[in-house]
Amino acid sequence: MAESATFRKRLLGLQGNLLSFAYQLTTNKEAAQDLVQDTTLKVLDNESKYVDNVNFKGWVFTIMRNIFINNYRRQVRSATVIDQTEDLYHLNISQESGLATPEGSFAAKEISEAINEFSDEYKQPFTMYVAGYKYAEIAEKMNLPLGTIKSRIFFARKRLQGMLKDYR
Repeated sequence: MAESATFRKRLLGLQGNLLSFAYQLTTNKEAAQDLVQDTTLKVLDNESKYVDNVNFKGWVFTIMRNIFINNYRRQVRSATVIDQTEDLYHLNISQESGLATPEGSFAAKEISEAINEFSDEYKQPFTMYVAGYKYAEIAEKMNLPLGTIKSRIFFARKRLQGMLKDYR
């Protein structure tokens, strides 16, 4: 019984460190507190599995890290959409573009106007890139070296970012 009391005292002594580590993992105060609570419960449930000559702090932190990773993987799996319809109907539905709102349509109009201010040597490869063409395809269609296309798209993107810096 004395060993159990010592085990719990050691665990309580780590609560501050656990909260700091949990906050580093989650970057959210409430989520960090939940993670510390889950870790504490798991450590207490597995007290019998702890071997006395093992680094206690490392053992507890490893449990916390594993809980965090498992929770993260669970969230990713639950957020993944699997289309089981015969004709992949859900995958073929167009996604929300954000243009339905007045702010979205205004932003799209401003972006289009900014791109139209570019000279043709930058506008054409950039609009093709935005439309989904690959660098090599653009270079082939424009009869220009691949590096030239990449640099023009890069400079067009940088210029657009500068022109629309209010949207960051």
